[in-house]
Amino acid sequence: MSHYKITHTTHYKYSNAVQLHPHTLRLCPRSDGAQWLQSFNLSSSPTPSSETYFLDTQGNTCVKVTFENPLEAFKIEAVSEVVTTRANPFDYISEPWATHVPIDYPTSVASQLSPYLKETFGERVIASAVVDFAQSLEHEVSGHVGYFLMQLTQRIPEMCEYQQRLQGDPYPPGITLQKKSGTCRGYTVLFVAVCRAVGLAARFVSGYQEGDPNKGPEQSVHDLHAWAEVYIPGGGWRGFDPTLGLAVGEGHIAIAAAANAKHAAPVSGTLKPTATANTHLETGIRIERL
Repeated sequence: MSHYKITHTTHYKYSNAVQLHPHTLRLCPRSDGAQWLQSFNLSSSPTPSSETYFLDTQGNTCVKVTFENPLEAFKIEAVSEVVTTRANPFDYISEPWATHVPIDYPTSVASQLSPYLKETFGERVIASAVVDFAQSLEHEVSGHVGYFLMQLTQRIPEMCEYQQRLQGDPYPPGITLQKKSGTCRGYTVLFVAVCRAVGLAARFVSGYQEGDPNKGPEQSVHDLHAWAEVYIPGGGWRGFDPTLGLAVGEGHIAIAAAANAKHAAPVSGTLKPTATANTHLETGIRIERL
């Protein structure tokens, strides 16, 4: 069991005053069987004209903020305390009918998992090279789900070179596979695509990762992280981190999960069409073990 305090700041600066469309903030860590939210405080500067908390279609806690007046900067600070409890990421027994792919999901389960089984991301069909890679790996492990997931988790960081790119959408999975390089979110999108190509329900997760607590206080400063979750009958949603090459345990703190990466973004929103300005983004994440 681990207890964390996370301070996450996001600061947008504009070259001139702009009018914002409503923005959706996904910065509240979730509460589930592996982590428990102890407290959450969100503050914005300037103060929004309205602030509404709601659950989105994926079950993530969101805040919609609106501004009536133009602004030259927008700063968000989210402070959370979370206890994580999953010391053993393999503390489950798979259903007997779900140990090998393709899994023959019962109709009631398949209908609920449908968004996470689609072999598309938005309008993009998963590239044939990704499907070939998935089928090759499936053959290597004789279709065994557990072996497939761990091999995939470790294979991506072995064959790809990690790059840091703090802004922008993740590259399509075929591009990451072709270039053999990518960000944590690119690795995650590739992981999800490979899982879906063999019929495993998978989704994108954004959140925080503690790092190595033994490397000193400088390690308390972090970037937002991404990993995948796969629905395993008998174990539920289980996390796999293809950047670090490991199954997700108590060092990860999830904020949001979605079938598509853009629906797990911590901040989403646009400027009104009349607004023309250069945008500068600064972020800071500090994770303290309590």
